[in-house]
Amino acid sequence: MRIAVYSRDLESDQLEGMKMLLQEFKLYNIEPVIYQDFFNLFYSAFPIGDNIATFNKPEDLKNVDYMISLGGDGTLLDTVTYVAGRDIPVIGINYGRLGFLANIGREEISSAIKSLHQRTFILDKRTLVHLDANIPLFGGVAFGLNEFAIHKKDASPMIKIHTYLNGEFLNTYWADGLIVATPTGSTGYSLSCNGPVLFPDSKSFVITPVSPHNLNVRPIVVPDTSVISFEVEGRTDGFQCTLDSRREIAPLETLVAVRKEAFCISLVRLNENNFLQTLRNKLSWGLDKRN
Repeated sequence: MRIAVYSRDLESDQLEGMKMLLQEFKLYNIEPVIYQDFFNLFYSAFPIGDNIATFNKPEDLKNVDYMISLGGDGTLLDTVTYVAGRDIPVIGINYGRLGFLANIGREEISSAIKSLHQRTFILDKRTLVHLDANIPLFGGVAFGLNEFAIHKKDASPMIKIHTYLNGEFLNTYWADGLIVATPTGSTGYSLSCNGPVLFPDSKSFVITPVSPHNLNVRPIVVPDTSVISFEVEGRTDGFQCTLDSRREIAPLETLVAVRKEAFCISLVRLNENNFLQTLRNKLSWGLDKRN
């Protein structure tokens, strides 16, 4: 078995986590494949043995069975860009703050690796959003697990976002921006803008305006079979496009559209965790001292 490990940085507590991971790999005869930049941060800190494989780009992940994301939710979103359509399940071990997606605690490392070895886990299939544009954007990595968003530049005035659903006019949003969130992303940026929570298997997108200048404009849930296209007007020469935590500035005349990505991402879930428990434990959903 080969397991890849990705992380963006190395805090002191992550160093202990890597020690434990490598010990567990050795116990179960698992071959590690470490992200090169992350490997460079810790390889001299403790004995790791010889001939540790590393990777720099998605094409290096040949014959990898699982990918471990060591960090927070942002790290897991980065991890997804390496996995892409390679059908490699991702397991998120939380070293961040909330840990909604990376919901396996650092104290569960040993049991998590045991579950991978014994295949006693559940795979959650998550849909992604795909971006099409009339200019190259995001270096060919035009998909996101959480959301695609259009946003005004910096402190510029609000923008007008003409929005179409399968070619039919939906609405013109006078707003700071507009979010198209997947069910996974419905608990992220969209939620902070008063969007609804969607179950991961709901087969929908939610379109959520950011600071709209109309009291009668609210988020709307649409089927994920829809193609949602946009034309943007504003007083500046461009606008921001974001896919999860990645960001680019597009000229104002850019035409963009989003649809469901052709492939899914598999997130590893330990048997004792589920979506409702995560909602209650991480977001305090339904918390009421009377219950």
